[in-house]
Amino acid sequence: MRVLVVEDEKRLADAIKLLLEKEKIITDVSYNGIDGLDNALSAIYDVIILDVMLPGMDGFSVIENIRKEGIETPVMMLTAKSAVTDKVKGLDRGADDYLTKPFVTEELLARVRALGRRSTAGIVSSDELSFGDLKLDTASFEVSCGQKSVKLGLKEYSILEMLMINKGNAISKDMLITKIWGYDSDAQDNNVEVYVSFLRKKLSFLGSKTAIKTLRGIGYKLESEEENND
Repeated sequence: MRVLVVEDEKRLADAIKLLLEKEKIITDVSYNGIDGLDNALSAIYDVIILDVMLPGMDGFSVIENIRKEGIETPVMMLTAKSAVTDKVKGLDRGADDYLTKPFVTEELLARVRALGRRSTAGIVSSDELSFGDLKLDTASFEVSCGQKSVKLGLKEYSILEMLMINKGNAISKDMLITKIWGYDSDAQDNNVEVYVSFLRKKLSFLGSKTAIKTLRGIGYKLESEEENND
């Protein structure tokens, strides 16, 4: 999952980023509304956490512009205000959820996870993804095959999660870079290749019959030997 935090209180924004990344959620931060809108329009995020009071462009205007561009990414609005009128205003402009500051971190995490499940249109409906003989635990970030399991690093987990969600369909290297490293990242094809290599070694260690297949000039996809034998 990739989350965008648009919050002008730098200490709070950085604290939310740290909190989410401890949960293996890739997080980008924008400290004003204009940068937040620019990042949101990239459409690479699964969830957007959006403050109401922002310099440059307020949160209501940001979400209004996001929705005008047809981007349906779930948005949770943050505000120090608890007035019903502010909540209604945000929801009317397309917000999916609303959280008043100060908030309990466990509630923030629970709401982000709920919105993340919504953004994948029900593809991730549990704490486990599966493909072929592999099972990916989205809570512990472990991949298992039979009785063996191994822990994944953040980028390894994110790549395998994307491949599993896409159920054997090809994903380009550009898409992996944009989704996992960010659209303004300096990451290149070889960065993806390194982490795919790490993943392949771990799948080999597990003795899995599921492989990450390279499609020249396209990208990667998961391929199961069990499916090929059907």
